[in-house]
Amino acid sequence: MTATGPVTTDLVVGGMTCAACVGRVEKKLARLPDVTASVNLATGRARVTHPPEMPAEQLISAVEQAGYTAELPPPPAPAAAGAAGAGTEGAPARDADRDRLLGTAALALPVMLLSMVPAWQFNHWQWLCFTLAAPVAVWGAWPFHRQALRGLRHSAATMDTLVSVGVAASFLWSVYALFLGGAGEQNMRMPFTWLPTAGDGIAHVYLEAAVGVPLFVLTGRYLEAHARRGTGSALRALAELGAKDVELRDTNGHGGTRIPIAELRVGQEFLVRPGEKVATDGVVVEGSSALDLSLVTGESTPVEVGPGTTVVGAAVNSGGLLVVRATAVGADTQLDRITRLVTDAQAGKARIQRLADSVAGVFVPAIVTVAATVLSFWLGAGAGAEAAVTAAVAVLVVACPCALGLATPTAFLAATGRGAQLGILIREPEALERLRQVDTVVFDKTGTLTTGRMTLVETTTVPEGPAAADVLRLAGAVEHGSEHPIGRAVAAAARRRAGEGTALPAAEDFRALPGVGVSGRVEGREVRVIGPRGRSALPDVLRQALDRAEHAAHTAVVVELDGRAVAVLAVGDTVRPSSYRAVRQLRALGIESVLLTGDGPAAAKAVAEQAGITQVHAGVLPQGKAEIITGLQAAGRRVAMVGDGVNDAAALAVADLGMAMGAGTDVAIGAADITLVREDMAAVVEAVRLTRRTLRTIRANLGWAFGYNILTVPLAATGWLDPMFAALAMSASSVLVVGNSLRLLAPSSGGGPGPGSGPGGGGRSGRTPGRRQGGERSLAGAR
Repeated sequence: MTATGPVTTDLVVGGMTCAACVGRVEKKLARLPDVTASVNLATGRARVTHPPEMPAEQLISAVEQAGYTAELPPPPAPAAAGAAGAGTEGAPARDADRDRLLGTAALALPVMLLSMVPAWQFNHWQWLCFTLAAPVAVWGAWPFHRQALRGLRHSAATMDTLVSVGVAASFLWSVYALFLGGAGEQNMRMPFTWLPTAGDGIAHVYLEAAVGVPLFVLTGRYLEAHARRGTGSALRALAELGAKDVELRDTNGHGGTRIPIAELRVGQEFLVRPGEKVATDGVVVEGSSALDLSLVTGESTPVEVGPGTTVVGAAVNSGGLLVVRATAVGADTQLDRITRLVTDAQAGKARIQRLADSVAGVFVPAIVTVAATVLSFWLGAGAGAEAAVTAAVAVLVVACPCALGLATPTAFLAATGRGAQLGILIREPEALERLRQVDTVVFDKTGTLTTGRMTLVETTTVPEGPAAADVLRLAGAVEHGSEHPIGRAVAAAARRRAGEGTALPAAEDFRALPGVGVSGRVEGREVRVIGPRGRSALPDVLRQALDRAEHAAHTAVVVELDGRAVAVLAVGDTVRPSSYRAVRQLRALGIESVLLTGDGPAAAKAVAEQAGITQVHAGVLPQGKAEIITGLQAAGRRVAMVGDGVNDAAALAVADLGMAMGAGTDVAIGAADITLVREDMAAVVEAVRLTRRTLRTIRANLGWAFGYNILTVPLAATGWLDPMFAALAMSASSVLVVGNSLRLLAPSSGGGPGPGSGPGGGGRSGRTPGRRQGGERSLAGAR
């Protein structure tokens, strides 16, 4: 079956140096029928949407016609397999750039020193400078000349055009002065001034500008490239997380052959020893331990796992030996999905970036026009040709669309990488822009504010009866044979209480009592775990426990031993410990929280009280959830929806921003703009803070990029900026913008109140309203 809709192809584009290049590539691709393209300067990639019948070769040809190189990216390797090559991509090109920079510096520095220190100028010094400057002006500046010539063939001008023309003008003027203008005399001395002179000064040579401009621009580009690789460090770190090999379990249940991770297949069982990484996603078959998921999901607390527990690849085993059955390998693992999501996000382009690219598209032609006007004005005003050329060259060199083109994509590159470290996967840059405007967060209940898993939350026993541990052990033994969620919760709690390596006693004569519960004989005693309905004669302490359970929307069951009621077990879906802190911190950030659930009013009220939410919508059908979101939007709210289930998909799609739990359904994740890998509501707060930091960084970058040109171009045009220092300022501007974006990779220090700080802090000083000992309130449907 052939595709009928448009398809998307990524291209690796070479030769782009500024936002003007980005605009040219996008325009050239857009001229193809039914093609749209988004080009990212920071990543050097083009994402092209085109008809399925259009081959990639045609797209590559279009890019090459624009004067750039293009190729399909290498096929994606699994995260673990790509670890060995992470960070090595483009190494030969970086080495060549470094060698060119070092060679240029060795030749240029003596020229600059002799030109700037008259006391060091000896007879025929200018000819030595000419000998050293010639290879710099040709070989050192060749990357700029090559790109300028390519642009000329395609009637295009970029930043390389400005640098190339500036270097060529400075060098050719110096050649004219040396051979025809009298500057080649034996005793020629040249005073150095910070500003160009207005006299005729034909004897003055500008070899220091001819070598200083390529030296400073090459230095700036090298530092800029190094900094840009830093913004992608989080993505490379993801590739390095996976295990490189795995030890298979042999037929005797012991360690067997160790094979490369690429050879592992679904269904195979492998060993994870203490200190090793889990090789791939799977299910624990034997053993128990604690897994450190901080590298994968940002979860700081180790997670206890045992038989039947799902585990993810790259988690670090902190405790005992585990036997795991692989359920996903290669591109199907969670780690690879995370990597793909981050990569896709970094290929996108935000609205504010498109505006900057549009400005940059007309920037270079405008600067060339300004330089020509400056040259004509100085000559027409009677100034010397030297001063006129100097001012025009300074205008060409100082103007820098690089900073403008890098201001936004480098910030988004760093933000998406930092988000991955925090367990926040951002689908596209526009999601960050929309999240910045959100003033209301709507939470689903089950699986979002709550864990979505039935858990034993309270055990109440009669006075002078069996101890709670004994009751739980006997009840767990009977429920061990039950498939009911309540039975599984009781059995799991009993196993945890018994401890590792201690088995529950066997139950005989197990019987399931439809609509009632279960019964069986354990250690010679008749044990029944039944619902409270029909039980009127209960001790006061148990009746009170039932009332508390009903008020908290728990499900309660009664445990009978030999026909006597001895305990009440309350089971429910527990609220995540981070939910209350997250709601408080969102409120401190000016964002209101709303609870939206299909459960009844009692269950919704119980969770809302614990989470600190006052606005509750209960008993809402899936379509009704979307209607409530729409109603909030009609009231002027900017709404983010946080959910995890199929019934949340419509609400996630209609909200201004959808946030899905990473453990949720594929439908919910597909409808969301942001996926929270961590099962922690604090990730919502961190996403908001990261967004605000990112947009502050972008505003600062764009402010500098625009302000720099507004300030320096007039200075250069009026003769107040030497070309050599213009090149230094231009290079510094790009490095400053990228360096400012790198700050996003550092932990937030001022992005809002942190845990335990201020009114929105998450410290331990406050208690959740209505919270009992044990810190959990929960709810569940009747058994």
